[in-house]
Amino acid sequence: MEYVQEQVTTLHDLTGRIPDAPTDRTAVVVPMTDREFESRTAERVLSALETVSPNRVVVPLRAPHDAVGPMYDWLSAFDVPLSVLWCSSPRVEALLDDHGLTGPAGKGRDVWLALGVAAADSEFVVCHDADTKTYDSSVVPRLLAPLDRGFSFTKGYYARVEENRFYGRLFRLFYAPLVRTLRRADDGRILDYLAAFRYALAGEFGMTADLAAGMRVERDWGLEVGTLGGAFEHAGFDGSAQVDLGRYEHDHRGVAGPGGLSTMSEGVGSALFRVCEAHGVTPEYETLPERYRDTARRFVRQYAADAEFNGLDYDSAAEREQVETYADAVRPPDDHDRHAVLPAWDDTDIDRGEVLEAARPILSERRH
Repeated sequence: MEYVQEQVTTLHDLTGRIPDAPTDRTAVVVPMTDREFESRTAERVLSALETVSPNRVVVPLRAPHDAVGPMYDWLSAFDVPLSVLWCSSPRVEALLDDHGLTGPAGKGRDVWLALGVAAADSEFVVCHDADTKTYDSSVVPRLLAPLDRGFSFTKGYYARVEENRFYGRLFRLFYAPLVRTLRRADDGRILDYLAAFRYALAGEFGMTADLAAGMRVERDWGLEVGTLGGAFEHAGFDGSAQVDLGRYEHDHRGVAGPGGLSTMSEGVGSALFRVCEAHGVTPEYETLPERYRDTARRFVRQYAADAEFNGLDYDSAAEREQVETYADAVRPPDDHDRHAVLPAWDDTDIDRGEVLEAARPILSERRH
């Protein structure tokens, strides 16, 4: 039985027990796009949240105008205290522009808007995705319980083994070998922290409302890495924990295309390097891509051995091909990338009520 502790406190699922947790003082943030509309996975998530009884469920929604009404009606049918934020609303864009926060829209910006609303009337905030096929009502209390016992930040981890093969490709083949490569050249504590989490790119995390209000947030695919950078600053090793969420099955993305893993690797890489540079680590960018390749190829050999040991399918050539794709993202952030972070809510003058009003679907937008 595995119960090893890491550099951050690691809470294992050893008995199947669901811990007591103050869900009534917690806001749950569930980012969605129109592709989740009436999906079986999203319905599973929302139905489970009905039994959790959180203080509030905030759904930051990115969807075109004609999808807002149907999605709002569908979401409203679930018995949860719901706040829907239409994050792509023209009124939201205008509000952010008024406050000098115009910039790229993406998952990170959606979550940032939701965190401001969620932290206003809840003591704790839990955030997770809506594409988890194996989601159940234990997820929120598992992420939440450590926060009620003195920790400020929690991160979920789990196995990504589906269809008789390993998934979690962006973490396995890009993030983990890249962080290991950086650690070989620098002993910065931030690198130790980034390496301490078993699934650093998991979309499941929890934090105190104070931390949610005091953390800068990446606008797009760098959300999870940027969140770790903020947690390092505000919670540190002693205030952070990672929680075993069992075995997860997610919807999968292809490597190519606008929302594919290749595009995501660019956002993750930029965020990772911004976090490193902000904490005194200066990567040697000229040699880093080739050093990353060497490390990642070793990871591929290790995964191949692990897969064979467990009787899993494994395509080493395809994995090495992905490494080559991700190597293109190993480059310093450019000037545009360096403005891809939203300020902490504590450092803005935006009123949460303004966000709620601007992001609330009005009657004309809620018509079918």
